[in-house]
Amino acid sequence: MHKLQNPPRTDVALPPSFGAALLRGARCRCPRCGEGRLFRAWLKPVDTCPVCALDISGQRADDFPAYVSIFVTGHLLAPVLIMLVSDFALSTMAIIAIILPLAVIFMLLTLQPAKGGVIALQWWHGMHGFRRERLSQSGDGTE
Repeated sequence: MHKLQNPPRTDVALPPSFGAALLRGARCRCPRCGEGRLFRAWLKPVDTCPVCALDISGQRADDFPAYVSIFVTGHLLAPVLIMLVSDFALSTMAIIAIILPLAVIFMLLTLQPAKGGVIALQWWHGMHGFRRERLSQSGDGTE
């Protein structure tokens, strides 16, 4: 079912900084080339990038994307919860009926970009079998 893997392309526009690589991952794109799709299903990464042939199969995002998603969701919903409690005379059940669906929606919306960002972080730092790559004009390679 899998095709023979091509060697990684050398003519790829590598990201100039960690932030650029992280943004590529959060956009669910390959952190190396920024063009190939990072996921074949909602949370299932591709084995290799279809554009630059980066081997992504070694990534180990594990539970970290869920923690990132929980952190972001909590910070987005905290002001909403504070506003609902302090500005409106809502019952506890009404507040729960508003907050719980919002929390689930935010968690689901942020989970895939969080996983893409974690994969980009691993690629940038050369973790879990990724080869550390940097632009040649960046001097010592640290941005």
